[in-house]
Amino acid sequence: MSKLHSLQEAAALIEDGQLIALGGNSLSRTPSALVRELARQGRRGLCLVKTAGAYDIDLLCAAGAAAEVRSGYVGYENLFGMAPSYRRGVEGGTVRAVEHVCYTVIAGLRASAYGLPSQPVAGMEGSDTPALTGFRKAEDPYTGKKVYMIPRIRPDWALLHVQHADAGGNARIDGGTFEDVLMSRAAEGVILTAERIVETDFFEEKPERTNIPAFLVRAVVHAPGGAAPASCFPLYDTDEDALSRFLEGAGDPESLRGHLKEWEERDRPAAVRR
Repeated sequence: MSKLHSLQEAAALIEDGQLIALGGNSLSRTPSALVRELARQGRRGLCLVKTAGAYDIDLLCAAGAAAEVRSGYVGYENLFGMAPSYRRGVEGGTVRAVEHVCYTVIAGLRASAYGLPSQPVAGMEGSDTPALTGFRKAEDPYTGKKVYMIPRIRPDWALLHVQHADAGGNARIDGGTFEDVLMSRAAEGVILTAERIVETDFFEEKPERTNIPAFLVRAVVHAPGGAAPASCFPLYDTDEDALSRFLEGAGDPESLRGHLKEWEERDRPAAVRR
């Protein structure tokens, strides 16, 4: 059965207030086209989960779509520094920042993927993070030692951009997989955007290279360039000029509307094959 959707149809599956895991890492293979479509559709109250976010989280904060962010880091690293719309939202009280470290995001997702209520972690002693997040200790029944337990993170959706997918929802990722595979197992449902839509034979030839199996996926969107202005190995690098223009207009609603309109012609035109 084909799960191919238009970008608009796939974004419409996501409801206000849902918990959304965003794939990729920083400015690598982010689901940028789908994030922009959520902004165009006026989504509100979303809780976003990611180990290290950048453009994706920053744009949803700029659009007023994000109410909460659970992340170890949000920023553009050495390229452009801090994420201004995320920072403005947190400082202004419109976005609640839940201060994780990257590994506690992973632990929460693992708990969900394993069907557990929580996941133990080491290395939190001496950190302010447990006090900020409310992480609690539990006694290990074997040693009696108390360890911090990270509550499960069960996203309603994982939004993932991949290089190859078939119409049924099988997906292959080239290069680093980051937390995408884990997110696909932890979430209630998965929406894929893909650079290429391939025949299922592509996966049957090398089944061990299938990172995400079709039965986890609810929708597939053909979205060439769907990670831009972030990068997608090995197809294209970060578009620094486009990011610079986006960041120059941070805080200006008219600039954001122009940004979304500029990318709309690139995001939406791919044909849907059913």
